[in-house]
Amino acid sequence: MKITAVCMGHAQRLSGLNYKTGIDKSPIGGPVMVDSEGLVGDAICNRKHHGGVDQAIYLEGGETMAWWATELGREMPPGIFGENLVIDGVDNRDLAAGDRFQIGDIILEVTSARIPCNTFAARMGDKTFARLYSKAARPGAYCRVIAGGFVESGMEVSLQPYSGDRIGLPELMVNFGRKLEGEARARYLAAPVHYKIKALIA
Repeated sequence: MKITAVCMGHAQRLSGLNYKTGIDKSPIGGPVMVDSEGLVGDAICNRKHHGGVDQAIYLEGGETMAWWATELGREMPPGIFGENLVIDGVDNRDLAAGDRFQIGDIILEVTSARIPCNTFAARMGDKTFARLYSKAARPGAYCRVIAGGFVESGMEVSLQPYSGDRIGLPELMVNFGRKLEGEARARYLAAPVHYKIKALIA
């Protein structure tokens, strides 16, 4: 596996929106610093729903983006989903909370699935895209930064799967916002999922 793109954006208004967003990202050349809040210099406009320590980096798998290109019949340039990193050789469906990516000195830990919203639909120019993304059940991954450092396109990536009870990204998407009980609740509280997910079910 390797990094095929590092993407950043700046605050701007998209057609149909009355607020600024940093979702429109483009690949950049050269190394970028990653700290506990993500890529240094990347725009995060809505801190209530985006960014933060458990949602610092958003990544998409190269295999998943290739699937989308076929599904939509269009090119999918890096950054089109607002992702920070594209990792070649990764299928989003195989990822689970607690999986760790090592990129040089950087260690990222998967915490949650990307939940599509109106901003995402506006970015794609399709009001129905949030529904389509959910139906596909191939959500991208949000990660916390365990160890920071510099990242750039072409760097090798290694994956350390979570050794505990695996909660995959598709399951995390389906259960987002739900009040879980019993064994399901215990699984989520024991896993290294996003702190907001734990707060919702606790």
